[in-house]
Parts: sequence; structure tokens; C-alpha cells
Amino acid sequence: MTAALFDFVEGPSPLLISSPHSGTSIPAEIAPTLTETGRTLVDTDWQVEKLYAPIAARLGASMISAKTTRYAADLNRSPDNRSLYSERRVSSVVAPETFDGKALYLQGRAPDAAELSRRIETYWQPYHDKLRTALETIRARHGYALLWDAHSIRAQVPALAAMGFPVLNIGTAGGASCDPGLQDAVYSVAARQEVYSSVLNGFFKGGYITQHYGAPKSGIHAIQLELRQDAYLDPVLENALSDESAAAIRDLILRLVTTYCEGAAETWG
Repeated sequence: MTAALFDFVEGPSPLLISSPHSGTSIPAEIAPTLTETGRTLVDTDWQVEKLYAPIAARLGASMISAKTTRYAADLNRSPDNRSLYSERRVSSVVAPETFDGKALYLQGRAPDAAELSRRIETYWQPYHDKLRTALETIRARHGYALLWDAHSIRAQVPALAAMGFPVLNIGTAGGASCDPGLQDAVYSVAARQEVYSSVLNGFFKGGYITQHYGAPKSGIHAIQLELRQDAYLDPVLENALSDESAAAIRDLILRLVTTYCEGAAETWG
């Protein structure tokens, strides 16, 4: 079952790219319980794994990407539903509704406590077992490990942010998940370019993966990039990559990630 939950490609570099929200497979036992809205998978990080695959190949990075929808179990939430941010509500590991507040489950079909536990064990745990093992392997091989957690978000989600989001949302758990020199070097690349808006540790500071695995003093650094979807998706073909837009933003992301890798190599390599 594990092989069907995610794809993993191992690379020789100290970098691991994670795409936990790009999965679109709905497990057969869950599909009949979802509303029509739920079956549209509206909160998916569409095409993120395809956007990053050439970057991973170029840099020799390992890459793990979910195949199962986040509605089965959200891989970037704490399994005990601990709040990730003190200042606002964050959706649970098995969300009852979309970001827009629309019900995901038919009346009377929402998962009970036993089903929640089963979801975590079945869909959440295997991804994190592999993520943890991959980071430990990388650190043992290189002396440090670099995690890049790749996400995307719709341009407008009024229930989350009335004014919308910048294109590039870089998060390091407020500076706790990454060496400050690496963080500053990466963000300076984003801030110097004039095509895409950017912010550091704004609305998206990094979710469970960034917060849980980022441990700079232990040699594991983690950065999350939440990318606005209109920067790379086709404006006409729903949820499809735009060749031109994707190529442009991919070039910038490559520069960000390369800066991350080169900074680490200069310090610890």
C-alpha cells in the first residue's frame, strides 16, 4: 500500500524536496462519503510535483510527493491536531471542510474517532516515516540535510486572507527551522527580483513539516515555499500547467533552491 501513497526518487545531493499536498487520488473507501465539493479536491496543490521534478533532477535532489489527496489525511498537519500557529485557526489533520468553509462530507458520513485514527495510520504515517528516514540518510551521508517543502495556494481564498497572497511565500517557522544565513540568502534572491511579489514568514510561516523536521542545531534545515497558483497554472485549462508561466517561475525557484544548496555547501560542505 505504501508505494501507492507517494512517489520517492532518491538523489545524491543533500537536498530533499517534499510535495505533500499535490496528491489527487481519492481512496475508494473515502470517495462515497465526500460531497460534490469534496470530490473536486479544490484545495490541492495542483501540479506542484511536475513543477519541481526538473529542479530535483537538475540539482540531484531526492524528492517525495504525495499521490493521495490531502482530504484523506493532511500530511502537513500535526497528527494530534496541535495548532501550528498561536494567532489563528489551522485546519485539522482530517479536515471537515474546505478552506472556503464548504463541507467535505455528506451528512452523517464525517469520519468518527476510529476512522480518524485509521486515516493517520494508513495515509499520514507512511509519508512521514519515509520523510524522516530520507532526511536521516542524507544527514548521515553529508553531515547536514536540506528540506524544501513545496506548496501552492489559490490566488484568492477570502476565508483565509481577504487581500490575497504574494506570489512567493517563504516560511521558516519564524526563523526557527533554518540557519538564519541560509534563510536570508534565499529570501534576498526573492526580494531582489521585480517580477513576483514575495514575503518572508508572512501568512505562511511553514506548516507541520517545516516546524517538526527543521532543526538547524541538529543539522537539518527546512524551508517552505507556498507559491501562488496563478504564477504557473494555465488561466484557461483548469489546474493544468502553463508551459510559459511554469518555465519562468521554475527558473526563479531553481535560483532560490540553488542558493539554499550553495550556502549550505559553503558553510558545512
